Amino acid sequence: MSERTWQPGAWRNRPAAQQPEYPDPEALERVLEQIRAYPPLVVPGEIEKLRERIRDAGQGKAFILQAGNCAERFSDCHEEGILNQLKILLQMSVILTYGVRKAVVRIGRIAGQYAKPRSQDYETIQGGRIPVFRGDSVNSAETTLEARTPDPQRLLASYYYSAMTLNHVRALIDGGFADLHHPHNWDLDSIGKSRNWSQYEDVIARILDAIQFMESFGGARSSALGRIDFFTSHEGLLLGYEEALTRKDPATERYYNLGAHMLWIGNRTRDVRGAHVEYSRGVANPIGIKIGPDLGPEELLELIQILNPDDEEGRLTLITRMGLEHVEDALPPLADAVKRAGRRVAWSCDPMHGNTRLVNGGVKTRDFGVVLEEVKYAFRIHREHGSRMAGVHFELTGEDVTECIGGGDELTSQDLAGRYETACDPRLNYSQSLEMAFLIADLLKGQDPHS
Repeated sequence: MSERTWQPGAWRNRPAAQQPEYPDPEALERVLEQIRAYPPLVVPGEIEKLRERIRDAGQGKAFILQAGNCAERFSDCHEEGILNQLKILLQMSVILTYGVRKAVVRIGRIAGQYAKPRSQDYETIQGGRIPVFRGDSVNSAETTLEARTPDPQRLLASYYYSAMTLNHVRALIDGGFADLHHPHNWDLDSIGKSRNWSQYEDVIARILDAIQFMESFGGARSSALGRIDFFTSHEGLLLGYEEALTRKDPATERYYNLGAHMLWIGNRTRDVRGAHVEYSRGVANPIGIKIGPDLGPEELLELIQILNPDDEEGRLTLITRMGLEHVEDALPPLADAVKRAGRRVAWSCDPMHGNTRLVNGGVKTRDFGVVLEEVKYAFRIHREHGSRMAGVHFELTGEDVTECIGGGDELTSQDLAGRYETACDPRLNYSQSLEMAFLIADLLKGQDPHS
């Protein structure tokens, strides 16, 4: 099927992995028809702006910070939860911008990340076999057969919660919440617990001093310091929902997914002949590809050709999630292949998903030190192979949770029970996220041979 004849429903002719089994397909179609009639959540102009920012990152002029919850919950849609997510991303981006003097492209895993792929379709609870929890947009985390049965009404709820979340984020930004004149608006309740707080305060003091100096000489416009770009992203997993939010732009005749600025294809759904790749190739949004250690160079180049045949800059972000034990062997041949082929992509590192392990009889966690080591390896490998690390991709929260061990707080497996709140994978907490930002800023300084 050529690009000219591509339609949003073309994916239905391909094998579609990770799709829920709804007991009433007709009820599902009725819900999707409702969503098709709803207004879009984002507009093509915003999506094109993000494409430009990712292009800049691929060229070394900016750096991508893509981060947020593993899986959003509908219960996260409240003022404090949204504020805390925005605060930690703003603080991290200030640290990175100040440390390396590059613009930071802020992309939240927010306002739509309500579904998750799973390694198994079912699990056994108290002797009974029930579907696994696939995220609030599919079913409930409660461990009953009724709660775990996929419910299409939850797709409507996903739209509503995404719209409410995005509305509040936009209102905060438009209302001056991100104004660099008032960075202490971004302080979180747990900020004093971070061992990096004094270092962060020093950065803020220097920035405020510089702003005052420049404004006194007319060298900085106050209005420019009060506005930021903030973009949303989620895994384009539930293809019926994504199709329902796909619209043709009459000005350009291009199809856009107007449910988020950016979508990514997961490591479990990147089959070159599969439905997710077929859907993603037809929309004009920036697309991410999660890349695990089992993806070879030839398959990667085939994916790049399918998803970006015209080699448009800013279109593709390759998000490696190798795991520390695999990254040194798996990443170099991929970086070499892409470089030899002359393909223009933005490389990012997701050091979280390949480094999950079980402790305490089955509790998922990640070790801060191991996560950091994969980031270090990725920076070094790209530098040595003439490539460039354009960004990072983290699962984190602004909350004071205890889900990942290590970091400045020196959390151990015995601390996990304190505030282990994730519904799926463990996230860096506020203190660990702030510390990671400083460490990444150090890695970025002087690491780019192209600068």
